[in-house]
Amino acid sequence: FFLGKMENLSQILPRVLVVSRRTVRKNKFVDFVGEYHLDLIVRYGCVPVIVPRVTGVHMLLESFKPIHGVLLCEGEDIDPSLYESEISSLSPEELQEIRETHASDTAIDKEKDSIELGLAKLCLEQNIPYLGICRGSQILNVACGGTLYLDLEKELTNKLPEERRAKHIDYDDYDGHRHVVTIVDNSPLHSWFKDSLDGDNMEILVNSYHHQGVKRLAQRFVPMAFASDGLMEGFYDPDAYNPEEGKFIMGLQFHPERMRQQDLDEFDYPGCPAAYQEFAKAVIAYQKKLNSSMSVPKTLELDREMENKRKILVKSFSLARNMYARGKNPSKESELQVGAEFLESNTALSAEQEIRLKEMGATVRNGGSYMKKLKVDEEKQRMARNMMNKMNVEQLSELMAFYHLMGNICGDVLEKKLQGNVNECLKDL
Repeated sequence: FFLGKMENLSQILPRVLVVSRRTVRKNKFVDFVGEYHLDLIVRYGCVPVIVPRVTGVHMLLESFKPIHGVLLCEGEDIDPSLYESEISSLSPEELQEIRETHASDTAIDKEKDSIELGLAKLCLEQNIPYLGICRGSQILNVACGGTLYLDLEKELTNKLPEERRAKHIDYDDYDGHRHVVTIVDNSPLHSWFKDSLDGDNMEILVNSYHHQGVKRLAQRFVPMAFASDGLMEGFYDPDAYNPEEGKFIMGLQFHPERMRQQDLDEFDYPGCPAAYQEFAKAVIAYQKKLNSSMSVPKTLELDREMENKRKILVKSFSLARNMYARGKNPSKESELQVGAEFLESNTALSAEQEIRLKEMGATVRNGGSYMKKLKVDEEKQRMARNMMNKMNVEQLSELMAFYHLMGNICGDVLEKKLQGNVNECLKDL
């Protein structure tokens, strides 16, 4: 009984995709994900689905659907060519020093980049909840047209006076390292940590482990926290943040999941797990919306008279199909009349349907004007493509997100109207 319940639970819980990181063990590549992330996803009612970092997976992302949420976390440096970093500002000697100092992070993993950027863009296009931690926040910013510092010490820290500098990485104290960040008022971070703030002092101590960070924030995002050196430690999209409605797009440069007391499971602040809790809330709400939109409508029940008319209509189309496929003429031409009248009352046909109907000998009302409209639409598409070629990645992402939303709304309205048209036609038969 218990196992049966667990199987049912695994089928109904929302799925959160997490991309693995590759390392070498016993001279072989192995994939791994930090267990703190997985534990918090499960704790708040979701199922983590690990996406392996193996060649070709970036082309198979659609196969992981349904996707109710995406959590991206640690990993190597993102390929600088993806955000057009001004690498010329650093000398070859400085670049070599960076590679030696941060050897475990500077090895570019293009396959992981492709997988994670693909997932980030999928979330942005389809409004799927997204939480990015550390590298995951950088992926989100790059996906929307933002840029990164190649190395914080070389490009930021060393250019500041001593009192403003921040240490973002400590190889000798991975989990214990903390540095100060200032939380932005009225942000989600503020609501999560406000009970731990001392009056007007908006500072908390956070754990971090990174040598890169957001340089130019993508336009759609709003900052939530800054380090003493001015580096952005958190950001979100205010237009895509409402966990109760399944909306959550956020990036945190620091590691709230690792901010725990030494040798204990207790968090530094009660607000530390809130990012995962609110993310999971959005994932659950998104799953409900997705299931609602994909649910099969209840079969339309017709009275006897309507059912007879439906059968006559189906027979009419069957006869027309036989005429087309086998060249067989009907015994009574009147049997085709019902189908012809139905077609003439519904003129929203695709180009493929238009050609097929003409081959079947059916005359579509206003056929000439319909073909003319197709040519006009082709010209509009050509002009639109020319205009979009001049837009940057960020503008295209925002445009795609807008039209995806409009498409969903139009689809809902169109489905209701088409169902009404079919019912009216059946009544008139």
